[in-house]
Amino acid sequence: MQAVQTNTNTRLYTAHNTVQLIRGGRQYFRSLEELIARANHTFHLQTYIYDEDETGKQVAEALKKAAQRGVKVYLLLDGYASQGLSKEFIHDLKASGVLFRWFEPILKSRHFYFGRRLHHKVAVADGCYSLVGGVNISNKYNDMPDQPAWLDWAVLSHGEVSAQLHRICVRVWNRSDWNPQKKLIKDVLPEHELLKDKCLVRVRVNDWVRGRNQISRTYLEMLRNADRSITIMSSYFLPGRTIKRNMMAAVKRGVKVKLIIAGYSDVVIAKQAERWMYAWLFRHGIEVYEYKKNVLHGKISTYDGKFVTVGSYNLNNISAFASVELNLDIMNEAFAGKAKESFQYIIDNDCEKVVKDEFSHKNHILLQFWQWVCYQLIQVSFFLFTFYFKRQND
Repeated sequence: MQAVQTNTNTRLYTAHNTVQLIRGGRQYFRSLEELIARANHTFHLQTYIYDEDETGKQVAEALKKAAQRGVKVYLLLDGYASQGLSKEFIHDLKASGVLFRWFEPILKSRHFYFGRRLHHKVAVADGCYSLVGGVNISNKYNDMPDQPAWLDWAVLSHGEVSAQLHRICVRVWNRSDWNPQKKLIKDVLPEHELLKDKCLVRVRVNDWVRGRNQISRTYLEMLRNADRSITIMSSYFLPGRTIKRNMMAAVKRGVKVKLIIAGYSDVVIAKQAERWMYAWLFRHGIEVYEYKKNVLHGKISTYDGKFVTVGSYNLNNISAFASVELNLDIMNEAFAGKAKESFQYIIDNDCEKVVKDEFSHKNHILLQFWQWVCYQLIQVSFFLFTFYFKRQND
């Protein structure tokens, strides 16, 4: 893909890359296993949820094979969300040569945590190839015989951006454990020939504790720079005041804003809180589409057919203030055009447009009150402590 020249400051973008939009499910896990098989030197996998199910075991086998052929395999998992893994499963990984570590919050139990969470989902092979998105390692994110995958996205990259991602993985790995005796790893990469292909890609990190809010700024840039259209796909859409204010401003200057959100959510209280916002969205002329085929888990947005951001970041205060998040920004018309086509197909075939009059008719006063209660509860939880709602399958 050829780089697109725009008025946007491209100083933080790498230029020598190729990128491919990957949909969650079978395509994602096939790409992940190919990435693992491709690694010769190092392989980093860092994710939030890793389940000990068919998908988790399949990925584990690929990791163990890589370690056994001499690849330095680093697996870093969130200490709260992945705590369901058995000791036997972890021991088997370590015995096969996989280097395993937890990203630990300050306090945790099976029902809550206090402190940051490692929410990003990234895989990097040799600092040359990478996958960044919102897909966890679990059957829910894979296409299983009796159940299609939750809707999610990732970007498969080759080139300069993957070296940046490798360095981020090394840094997060080295900082992840409270043990002062922990073994640090060095940022060493084999030399790679610079790609002739050009595509502008920018790594964006949110880690509020360490003063990084790059993804939050990306969304503000998108809302402020758009001239024609913005499409936002968000799984847990509960934006703060600044994002809402900039959404209003975009609509006022004539930008058409579409929002694709969950019709069915794995966190019921979050969905009800989200629906409390519908009146505000209708009032400000924002089109709302609920995804009905399955659970929507994707976090991807685009504007004006030239820019896409995709990764782990949800438009809510947990992602803004309580999580370690990772996105890629791609400034490229061909890539953005394909993303826009995918969104439109999903809107046309898998979504239901939420119409103000129909929604208001069904949304009786008691339901509105319950939605308001859910919204207030979530807002309080966001600001008082970094509370993550217990997953349904626990």
